[in-house]
Amino acid sequence: MKLGVATDFSAAHSLPRHPGKCKNLHGHTYKVEVVVEGEKKEDTECVADFSEVKALVEEVLELVDHKFLNEIISYPTSENIALFLREKLEKKLKDSNLGVTLYSIKLWEGKDKWVMVES
Repeated sequence: MKLGVATDFSAAHSLPRHPGKCKNLHGHTYKVEVVVEGEKKEDTECVADFSEVKALVEEVLELVDHKFLNEIISYPTSENIALFLREKLEKKLKDSNLGVTLYSIKLWEGKDKWVMVES
């Protein structure tokens, strides 16, 4: 089964090789949708507790929230931000006792643009 949570963070970046306005310093409010997968557990009848999954996601987002992403990710396009978050979240989930694995991350840049990576 798959289970999803969503949250957001704000950050700034610049993309010097971009041909348009994105080469300049600017910021976004990003929405992150995380889907995990696992088996329904007999004792709880749930895949995982939504709040525990969301808490792990928010721990990872602390790495980027209200930060200048160029200091954290070498070239912080939405694609590279999503890959960075996937790497960090996969490790957090592996080290947790939630018993789920990452299925996908969808990163929204603003309200109408997104990129998705699957594990």
